[in-house]
Amino acid sequence: MSQQLVIVESPAKAKTICKLLGRNFQVKASNGHIVDLPRSQLAVDIANDFKPKYITIRGKGKIIKELKDSVKKVDRVYLATDPDREGEAISWHLAQTLDVDPDSLCRIEFHEITKRAVESALKNPRAIDRNRVNAQQARRILDRLFGYKLSPLLWAKVRRGLSAGRVQSVAVRLICEREEEIIAFKQEEYWSITGIFVPVSNREELFSAKLLKIKGKKVEINNKETADQLSKQIKQTSFRITEVKKRERKRYPAPPFTTSTLQQEASRKLGFSARKTMSLAQQLYEGLEIGSEGSTGLITYIRTDSVRVAGEAQDECRKVIAEMFGKKYLPAKPPFYKTKAAGAQEAHEAIRPTMVQRKPQEVKAFLSRDQFRLYQLIWNRFVASQMQSALLDVMGVDLQGGDFLFRASGSKIKFLGFLALYQEDQDEKNKEEETILPDLKAETDVSLTDIKTEQHFTQPPARYSEAMLVKTLEEKGIGRPSTYATIIDTIRKRNYVVMENKRFQPTELGIIVDTLLKENFPRVVDPNFTATMEEKLDKIEEGDVDWVVTVRDFYTPFSAELATAEKSIERVKIDDEVSDVKCELCGKLMVYKYGRYGRFLACPGYPDCKNIKSIQKEIGVKCPDCGGQIVERRSKKGRKFFGCNNYPDCKFTSWYTPAKSRCPECGSFCVIKHSKTKGETVECSQKDCSYQIPLPELEKGAEA
Repeated sequence: MSQQLVIVESPAKAKTICKLLGRNFQVKASNGHIVDLPRSQLAVDIANDFKPKYITIRGKGKIIKELKDSVKKVDRVYLATDPDREGEAISWHLAQTLDVDPDSLCRIEFHEITKRAVESALKNPRAIDRNRVNAQQARRILDRLFGYKLSPLLWAKVRRGLSAGRVQSVAVRLICEREEEIIAFKQEEYWSITGIFVPVSNREELFSAKLLKIKGKKVEINNKETADQLSKQIKQTSFRITEVKKRERKRYPAPPFTTSTLQQEASRKLGFSARKTMSLAQQLYEGLEIGSEGSTGLITYIRTDSVRVAGEAQDECRKVIAEMFGKKYLPAKPPFYKTKAAGAQEAHEAIRPTMVQRKPQEVKAFLSRDQFRLYQLIWNRFVASQMQSALLDVMGVDLQGGDFLFRASGSKIKFLGFLALYQEDQDEKNKEEETILPDLKAETDVSLTDIKTEQHFTQPPARYSEAMLVKTLEEKGIGRPSTYATIIDTIRKRNYVVMENKRFQPTELGIIVDTLLKENFPRVVDPNFTATMEEKLDKIEEGDVDWVVTVRDFYTPFSAELATAEKSIERVKIDDEVSDVKCELCGKLMVYKYGRYGRFLACPGYPDCKNIKSIQKEIGVKCPDCGGQIVERRSKKGRKFFGCNNYPDCKFTSWYTPAKSRCPECGSFCVIKHSKTKGETVECSQKDCSYQIPLPELEKGAEA
């Protein structure tokens, strides 16, 4: 039998595939790209149609030698890198380096690492897709030209070590623009009026309704005086139910995950960063040791913007749903989800379990805690997407009294459907709880038993959370979801933004750089321009557009803008903000600096004095050990914790916010915890003590 060689990117993937194939196959890993543009130079020959100058990546010489030796010993080579542009480019460079004909049937691709998928791919090899390679190369060269031409300008005019990027600069712009909206926002007061009513015929069926209209016009109450005046008039009015609307409403499950929606939901439900989500998902895709099964790929390919599901996977899932929940939880036919993302590759599938019969609890023992949580999230979302819709009974009731129209609305679940397994989280949740109304009838007299007025204030737009930023970037067509983790990491490392209460806030440096780029390069940092460039890359992949023309169309006006900016931009001086904290080593007043995890204090005497310290934010709680003040701190990895301001004399620390009160049952200190099911609670810090109560108002000042 002839010997065959399969080359993939990673050793983990190689190990999983090796288990699936017979003795006639060798499986080797290239460990990612083997060549790239050198970091020390532009490496793009602009005058020669932007020809790139690739070099072997440092440390890859030994791997290349091993691969070349393996190629000589086999009859056939298959390049099985990831099924996307990046994977195609890796295959192209491998073919060039290993002297494999790229036009031969040497390229195979699969979207899940299962025996069925790999064997099917081996039966259907193809030539390397030059258009896909050109699209990747165009993106790489565009990013290189943008970054390597623009970053030195920032070094010269602002500060060394800064960077600009085709997508990262637009992400910073979005965050800065949101901050401008928040600063410009003018808060306005408004009031609501809620009536507590009861049917005259049944004094036990209390329900609440909100004032909606006065004399047929939508109510607007801007101050307490007006609210009180209206309340007096309402109390003197008789009310009657004029209309009752009852209907059944369907609530549909969310589609299975794409790369973007996985990042968003893992951020909202699990608190994972985009980088952590992608790293864990890669492990689940490439394969993990699952007991007697050996190295096993648990999920399908993770870089996808498609919500398509293979028919076989749907059939398997329907069997699992029927077994777990019963046939009434199955829709009449498998659902079809339409991909919304522009330029989505429908050949790809959504992210789903490779074998839906492999339930999360069955593999829990073989996974780390975070691997399990992510697999469970993917499994639940996929299975729920194939389940029956939930049914809700919705009721709306109008109550009229003189000039006043009140409306009550409520709903209750009639059939759980997919909600029996999974419910999608939202970035900005509706705080108004849906209530269950009594069985009310039209043309029924009701009595007003109580009336409540409540003051509100309009709120500025929320700062971006990581999930919100990912969602916005995808909706605007900026970049690709597979790159979002790197983009977010970069803008934090460059100190353009910091995370405050899990929301992005621009630093002074970020605002300065954003302003400079907007004023001098408005075209290339415009979100619409960046989105249009993504569309052009898609067209290159489809073979409709020449990649050299696309790069030239970008670079010609960009180089002219760059030349003008180099002459016109004055150097920007950023003065450090001086604190009132004295450096204990040299006596100088320390200054505020920005690091990856937010602001910190540094001595201005650097490099003679290298003293730095974290900013101690007191939370108004005394240390339970020594009576000092509890302050908010950051670990080396940026995780927030709480410690005593008398450190190092006092070593008290807590990951949770210490509460003001002590445990009444055992006397230990209490902490404030947050739970999606229980809300905010005060709990004893001792594991063997069960004391727990809802967070009282007096404790809320202690929260960090």
